[in-house]
This record gives sequence, structure tokens and C-alpha cells, in this order.
Amino acid sequence: MAGTYTLRFILFFFILFFFILSVLLAMARGQAPTNSDWLLKIKSELVDPVGVLENWSPSVHVCSWHGISCSNDETQIVSLNLSQSRLSGSMWSELWHVTSLEVLDLSSNSLSGSIPSELGQLYNLRVLILHSNFLSGKLPAEIGLLKNLQALRIGNNLLSGEITPFIGNLTNLTVLGLGYCEFNGSIPVEIGNLKHLISLNLQQNRLSGSIPDTIRGNEELEDLLASNNMFDGNIPDSLGSIKSLRVLNLANNSLSGSIPVAFSGLSNLVYLNLLGNRLSGEIPPEINQLVLLEEVDLSRNNLSGTISLLNAQLQNLTTLVLSDNALTGNIPNSFCFRTSNLQQLFLARNKLSGKFPQELLNCSSLQQLDLSGNRLEGDLPPGLDDLEHLTVLLLNNNSFTGFIPPQIGNMSNLEDLYLFDNKLTGTIPKEIGKLKKLSFIFLYDNQMTGSIPNELTNCSNLMEIDFFGNHFIGPIPENIGSLKNLIVLHLRQNFLWGPIPASLGYCKSLQLLALADNNLSGSLPSTLGLLSELSTITLYNNSLEGPLPVSFFILKRLKIINFSNNKFNGTILPLCGLNSLTALDLTNNSFSGHIPSRLINSRNLRRLRLAHNRLTGYIPSEFGQLKELNFLDLSHNNLTGEMSPQLFNCTKLEHFLLNDNRLTGTITPLIGNLQAVGELDFSSNNLYGRIPAEIGSCSKLLKLSLHNNNLSGMIPLEIGNFTFLNVLNLERNNLSGSIPSTIEKCSKLYELKLSENFLTGEIPQELGELSDLQVALDLSKNLISGKIPSSIGNLMKLERLDLSSNHLIGEIPTSLEQLTSIHILNLSDNQLQGSIPQLFSDFPLTSFKGNDELCGRPLSTCSKSASQETSRLSKAAVIGIIVAIVFTSMVICLIMLYIMLRIWCNWRKVSVISSSDGSGNEHGREEVKWVYRNDKNVGQYWKVDSVTF
Repeated sequence: MAGTYTLRFILFFFILFFFILSVLLAMARGQAPTNSDWLLKIKSELVDPVGVLENWSPSVHVCSWHGISCSNDETQIVSLNLSQSRLSGSMWSELWHVTSLEVLDLSSNSLSGSIPSELGQLYNLRVLILHSNFLSGKLPAEIGLLKNLQALRIGNNLLSGEITPFIGNLTNLTVLGLGYCEFNGSIPVEIGNLKHLISLNLQQNRLSGSIPDTIRGNEELEDLLASNNMFDGNIPDSLGSIKSLRVLNLANNSLSGSIPVAFSGLSNLVYLNLLGNRLSGEIPPEINQLVLLEEVDLSRNNLSGTISLLNAQLQNLTTLVLSDNALTGNIPNSFCFRTSNLQQLFLARNKLSGKFPQELLNCSSLQQLDLSGNRLEGDLPPGLDDLEHLTVLLLNNNSFTGFIPPQIGNMSNLEDLYLFDNKLTGTIPKEIGKLKKLSFIFLYDNQMTGSIPNELTNCSNLMEIDFFGNHFIGPIPENIGSLKNLIVLHLRQNFLWGPIPASLGYCKSLQLLALADNNLSGSLPSTLGLLSELSTITLYNNSLEGPLPVSFFILKRLKIINFSNNKFNGTILPLCGLNSLTALDLTNNSFSGHIPSRLINSRNLRRLRLAHNRLTGYIPSEFGQLKELNFLDLSHNNLTGEMSPQLFNCTKLEHFLLNDNRLTGTITPLIGNLQAVGELDFSSNNLYGRIPAEIGSCSKLLKLSLHNNNLSGMIPLEIGNFTFLNVLNLERNNLSGSIPSTIEKCSKLYELKLSENFLTGEIPQELGELSDLQVALDLSKNLISGKIPSSIGNLMKLERLDLSSNHLIGEIPTSLEQLTSIHILNLSDNQLQGSIPQLFSDFPLTSFKGNDELCGRPLSTCSKSASQETSRLSKAAVIGIIVAIVFTSMVICLIMLYIMLRIWCNWRKVSVISSSDGSGNEHGREEVKWVYRNDKNVGQYWKVDSVTF
């Protein structure tokens, strides 16, 4: 019975076990996600604006999904390529479940987030390409687990931190692209473990330190790109042992030392770029052994010595750039040969000397030649046309002399001709008109003469002409309007005459027209209104006249107008409504009428200069809306009325000039709003009232001129806020009170004029602290009293001192003999006395007249007694002393009279007593004792004096 139960229990146990096992297996089969499940989950997390994942669906076999490749038996996913699919979202950690992946390419999307460390579990991965996204964070160390990886390209992202040393575990790697990220730190020495590496791209990061010597281990390396980092130290010689190297780019770092001679071992090198480092020393001539070299750029270093690279040996060389070094000497005779392939030669900004190297004319394949910024001299060779393929010729900033050879007209491919800043003379050859492809011709800063040839207008492709600073004469070519592509016409500072050609208006592409500093005359042609692209026009310092063309109002792109110093007249209305205008200068013409309020349509106006015209009326209050205005000059006109408070809303004003008009009213306290102003000139108007204390808020003032007005009251104490002030001119007003001592804080003053006011008090000692005072100190024609402070002698830079017509007293301080720079001195019409210091003896008599008690040259010679006295009393002091002596003498006399009167009275009393009792001696003695007892001193006094008397 017991055995039966035991058998049943065992049977039940097995049935239950298999049941549970089958249930668990069934559950497991129902819940385990497949690769397609993981990919669908990834799809749900992505933003797919163009629907590239549209066929990712359970109803479609996973091997048919877009971007997916499977094994031949379609049992495993081996490749996922979704590059350039415009996908966005975070990088997906779920991908690690697809362990069969061999290729993963998600490049050129907008994926963000960090690279998940779980990618390190994709052990079969051979290619990982994630470049050109927005991935951030560090490169996970788990990347070193991908032992089969052959290509890793994750550049052009926002990745940062150091490059993990575990990168050295990827021994099968052939391509490593980490460029255009934000990696920092140094190159890990483990990089040398990558024996099969062919391409290494580290450029455009923040990597620093030296290039590790272990890089010699990359024996198969062909491309090393490490430009635009912060590498320093020497270039390791070990680089020269990588025989397979074809491209070496270490540009724009801080590498120093010399170029390794070991580079001569790089026999397969095609491209060498070391520009923008701190390399020094000479260029190793051994570089000439690299016969496969096609491009070499060693510019922007500190290389010295002569040019040792010879195109005669480097016969495959097409580009050689050695600009911005300190190379000296001549270009070698054997530099070039007739069958040369050299197309670009840039030797600019070195210290090369001698004449134009004739040897270069052998480089007939040259397309671009730049010898600018050297010390080359002599004539330009007539054989320049041997360089028949030349498109760019830059010879500027040298010392070439002589004429431009007419053979230049045979260089039919020439596009850019830069000959500026030389010493060229003569005329522009007419043959220049044969250069149909010429786009840029810059001849400025030479000494060329003659007229501008009409043939120049045959160069129909010309875009920029710059002849500034020569001696060209004659008119502007009449048919210049045929240059339809002209963008810049710069003829400033020559001797051109005649009118501006009407055809100029047909240069529809013109953006800059600079004709200033010539002798042009006549009126402006109305066709200039056709220059719809014009942004800058400068015509100043000519003899142009007449009213402005009405057509100017349609030039909506105009930003800068300068017509100053001409003879224009009429209204300025045609210049209103130019919305792009930033600077308008019409100074020194004969414009008349009111200032149009419509100028406020130029909301971006920064400079407005209308000085020295015949403008009348009020200053438009609407100018207060020009919030960008920083220069306003309306001086020397006939403007009237008061200054509108709205003007002081222009808080960016740095120069505010309204002088020499007929303005009235007071200076508003709103002037304190102009906290950026550096030059303020309201002089020569009819302003009245006080100088507001709020002016102290203009603490950046460099020049303050309020002279020739009717201002009254005291100079505000806030003047001490002007710590940058250079010029203070308040003369010819009605100011009163004393000079504020706070003026000592104006430590940068070099001109101070307070003359012709009603200032009182003494000259403050603090003026002596203004050690930069140089041009003038003028306090003349006031009511200033007291002595000249000795501290004035500290102003040793002072050139002009005028203290005349005041009430100054005392001697001229000897400390003034320190004013050795002074050449104008006026102390006349005061009450000074004593001798004139020897330093001033050569000044004219007028400097000291009106001081009756001064003596010494140039006045009368001082007397001996006067010369012996160290100080003399003034008349007032003498009178005071005499009065004191007389008064004291009278007091003493009165006291003496009183004493004598008392003595006489006492004597009389004693005499009466004695006479009344002639034999009474005892009584007399008793009387004496009584006097003695009652007043010991007096009794004693009388007793003694009685006997004496």
C-alpha cells in the first residue's frame, strides 16, 4: 500500500514538473523580443520627417526593411545603413541586442545624446560610422571591446573629453576618424598599437601636448590629419620612418623647432602642410628628395634663410606656399624649368630682395604668382607675358619702379592685377584694354601720372578699380558706363578734373564710388540715381556745385554719403528717406533752408554732419528718435530757437556740436542722459542760465566747450566727475563764485580756459595737481584775488599761462621758474610786487604791465634795499601797522598820565597831613603804618616814593 502511494507521488511530481516546464517554455517563447522587435522599438523613438522607415512593419520581413541587409540565409541582420536620412532623436542603446551587426552607418543625420556604452557588445562589428550628427559626451571606453572593428568614423559631432586609451585595443583598425569634434587632452600613446591604420583624422579638435613618438608604430599609415589643434613641442623624427605616408597635415598648431631632416625618408609623400605653427630655422634641402610632392605649404611660421626648395627637382610640384615667414635672399636661378607643372607660387610677406626674378618666367605653367610684401625692386620685366597662363599677379607692397610694361596686355588670362604700394611711375599702358578677363586692377599708392586711358573701359569684366593716391590727371573716361560689372570705382586723391560722366549711372552693379580729393567740377548727373546697388559715395574735397539731383531719393541701399568741402547749394531734401543711411556728411557747402525732419526716416543714422552751411530754423525735435546717432554736428550755421529736450534722448551720442549758431534758452538738466558723450560744444550761441549739475553724469567727456554764451551762476562742483576731460573752455560768460577745488579730479586736463567771467576767491592750490595741463591755463579778466599759489610751479608741461586783469597780490612764486615749457605768459594788470623771476626776464613788457610794485627785467631794475628785502609789505599792511603803533602809544600815554595823577594826589594828601601837625611826628608815622597795613604794596610804593620825591 505504501509503495503504491510512493509511486503515485513520484508520477504526480514528474507530471507537475513537465507541466511547469512546458508553461515556462511557452511563456519564454511568447515574451523574448526578436531583432525586428528591437528595431521597431528604435523606430518608435525616432523622428522620421521624410518617412524612410515607413516600411519598417511587422507585416514586412525584416530583411526587406529600408537600410537593412541580412545574411544570405536571411537569419541574421548584418548591416544597418540609415545615413543621410534626416533622422533625429537620441542614440539607441537597444542596438546591442542585434549582435549579428557587422556594419552600422548612421552618419549625416541629426542624432543627439551620447554614444551608448552598450555598443561595445556588438562583437561582430567591422564598420561603425556615426559622423556628422549632434552626438555629445565622451567616447566610451567600451569601444575598445570591438576587436573586429576596421573603420571607426565618429567625427563632426559634439564629442568631448579625452580619447580613450582603449582605442589601442582595436588592432584591426584601418580608418580612425575623430576630426571636427571637441576632444581634448593628448593623443594616447596606445595609438602606436594600430599597426594596420591607414587613415588617422584628428583635425579641428582641442588636442594638446606633443605628438607621441609611438606613432612610428603606425607602419601602414598613409593619411595623418592633425591640423587645427593645440599641439606643441617638436615634430618627432619618428614621423620620418613611416614610409607609407602620403598626406601629412599638421597645420595651425603650436609646433616649434625645425622641420625634421628625417622627412627626407617620406618617399611617398604627396601633400605636406605645416602652415600656422612656430617652426624656425631653414627649410631642409633634403625635402627636394621627395620627388612625388605635389603640394607644400610652410606659410605662417618663423622660417629663415634662403629658399632651398627647387621646382627643378620637385617636378611634380603644383603648389608651393612659403608666405609669411622671414625668408631672405633671391629666388634661386635654378628654381624653375620650362616643363614645370608649378601652378601656384606664394612667397608673400617675407624679406626677399633683389629684382624681379627672371627665372620665374621659365615657370610657364604658373597660374597664380604672389610676391607681395617683400623688398623687391627695379623694373618689371617686359617678358611678363611669358607667363601666358597667369590669372593672378600680386606684386604689391614692394619697391618696384619704372613703368608698367605694355607687354602686360598679352597676358590674356589675367584676372587679378595687384601692383599697389610700390614706386611705379609713368602712365597706364593702353594695351591694358586687351585684358578681357581682368576683374581686379589695384594700382593705388604709387606715383603714376597721365590720364586714365579710355581703353581701360574695354575690360568689360572689370569688377574693382582702385587708383587711389597717384598723380593721375584729366577727366574720368566718358564711356566708363560700359563697365557693367563694376562694383568698386576708387579714384580718390589724384588730380582728376572735369565733370562726373553721366554714363557712370549705367554701371548698375556699382556699390562703392570714391572720387574724393580731386579737382572735379560741375553738377552731379541725374543718372547717378540709377545706381540702385550703391552703398557708399564719397565726393568730398572737390569743386562740385549745384543742387543735389532729385533722383537720389531712390537710392535705398545708400549707407554712407560724404559730399563735404564742395560748393553744393539748395536743399538737402533729396537725401531724405534713405532707410539704410548710416553716415551723412555735407560739411562746408552752401546748403540752405531748414533741416528736414524727414531725415529721421534714416533710423540707422549714426553720423550726421551738416556744419558750415547756411541752414536756418529750428533743430528738428524729431532727431530725438535717432537712437543710433553717435555724431551730430550742426555747428556754424544760422540755426535759432531752443534746444529741444527730445534731442537728449539720443543716449548714444559721443560728439554733440551745436557751436556758432544763434541758439537761445537754457541747458536742460536732461543733458545728464548723454552718458556716452565725449565731445560737447555749445559755444558761441546765446544760451543763458546756469550750467546744470546733472552735466556731471557725462563722465566720459573729453572736451567741454560752452564759451561765448551768457551762462551765469557758479561752476558746478560736479565738474570733478570729468576724470577723462582734456579741454574745458567756459570763457566769455557771466559765471561767478570761486573755482571749485574738485577740478583737481580732472587729472587729464591739458587746456583750461575760464577767462572773462566774474569768478572770485583765490586760485585753488589744487590746480597744481593738473600735471598734464599743457596748452593753456587762462583765468584772465575775472575778479580773482589772493596770491598766485606756489603749486602752479608743478605744471611743468604748461605752454601758456594767463592770469591777467585780476586782483592778485604778493610776489610771483619762485616755484614758477620750473615752468620751462612756457612760451606765453601774461600776469599784467594785477597788484603783484617784488622782483620778476629770472626765467621770465625775456618775456615782453606787456606780460607784467599794470603791476606798479613789480621790478626786474623786463621792467625797471629793482633798488638795492628792495633787492635785499625778502618780502615787502603792501600799502594796506603799512597803514595797519602805523594805526597799531599810534593806538598803542596813546594807551601807554594815558596809563602814564593816570599814574602821574595818582602820585600827585597822594603827595598832596601827605603834604596836608604834615602841615596840620608840624611837631606830631608820631602821628605821621602812625599814618604811614596805616597805609602800609591796609595796602601793603601801595603803602610800600608811596613810602618809598615819598622819600624819593
